[in-house]
Amino acid sequence: MADEAIKDGPDRKPDHSGHRQRLRQRFMKNGATALADYELLELVLFPALPRRDTKPLAKALLKRFGSYAEVISAEVADLKSVNGIGEAAVIALKTVQAAAHRLAHDEIIDRPVLASWGKLLKYCKATMAYEKSERFRILFLNKKNVLIADEVQQKGTVDHTPVYPREVVKRALELGATALIMVHNHPSGDSNPSRADIEMTKQVFDAADKLGILLHDHLIISKSGHNSFKTMGLL
Repeated sequence: MADEAIKDGPDRKPDHSGHRQRLRQRFMKNGATALADYELLELVLFPALPRRDTKPLAKALLKRFGSYAEVISAEVADLKSVNGIGEAAVIALKTVQAAAHRLAHDEIIDRPVLASWGKLLKYCKATMAYEKSERFRILFLNKKNVLIADEVQQKGTVDHTPVYPREVVKRALELGATALIMVHNHPSGDSNPSRADIEMTKQVFDAADKLGILLHDHLIISKSGHNSFKTMGLL
């Protein structure tokens, strides 16, 4: 009985403590590529849930949202709807997302964007691909094509965002921008432009061109990939 009391005492480590240590060691030795998505989620959740076995919760999150990226990009309310997810776990997950956004942003700000196209696409996907409604973003560039401002101009529904060419050009003039890159997302997963996308892009191009402002490209971002108006011959 005395032995049982010792085992069940306050100093006893949880049964999953060894698993945590082994997972941390694998991560430190081999990096994130050596871990499955649920294991990487476990690492994120460890500090928020110090006394719980996080493996079932990590797997439940993946079952609900689909992938690691979709878990950390999920809306707060949707995360909280998963049994076992509280505020501490939500903060841990959203901190990872914020860090990813900050890192991707810092790789393109104050640099010639056209020479860092891959990093630009990475940033756009990180910030927009998993949104549940459309967002219309404009990247404002100076005469050296250095990014001077990155702004979300409009927020729309699941399949439409109102865009006003006059407002786009007005904002470019306020910032002293001489070139633009427009970006918006398609929550449906289909990155092909709609007829409305094509017509709106033409209107912005014409309005900007009259004032000496160049529209470099219009990117459509989705979970499955992206499309470029320039590459498609639409600009």
